[in-house]
Amino acid sequence: MATRLESFETAVRETTASTIRATPETVEEALSDAIAEPAVGAPLPFDDVAIDDASVPITVDPTREELLAAETGVTGAVLGIASYGSVVLRSTTDVDELAALFPDRHVVLVRERDVVDDMATAFDELAPIFEEEAADAIIATGPSATADMGALVYGAHGPREVHVIVIDESESSASTSGGGR
Repeated sequence: MATRLESFETAVRETTASTIRATPETVEEALSDAIAEPAVGAPLPFDDVAIDDASVPITVDPTREELLAAETGVTGAVLGIASYGSVVLRSTTDVDELAALFPDRHVVLVRERDVVDDMATAFDELAPIFEEEAADAIIATGPSATADMGALVYGAHGPREVHVIVIDESESSASTSGGGR
């Protein structure tokens, strides 16, 4: 039987997105591999990993022009949903949503411990946050796609590519692997 993380990674790949496993020590390498320049991003919702960890420059708090010119948007997810391969992005700044939707490539980081089994569990996890403060969130599943005109087209209403970096904080994880794992 697949673990929750394996189920999440399989579901992510079924959306045509990719997964990359990294440890807090290898996030820099994973970010550098996944980002196409220029890149914009929002501060990550983690204490132990920062957007500054990439060896490629990521503009935080971008101007309108920088956002429109960006090839990659980098955000952090508060949850991953294993049954759908979805990520939950909190809108804590103006940049969160824009960095996830405008650039053609979205690189999103999620901690392994924040991957839950299903949508019901995700709502249970989010409920206390939304009860305490006025907040919103985006549940994103893979690249933007539409078949309104018959043919499947990616990138019509959001990113064409999505790369999910799963931060594995267990001591047994020692490497980064890309493109489908």
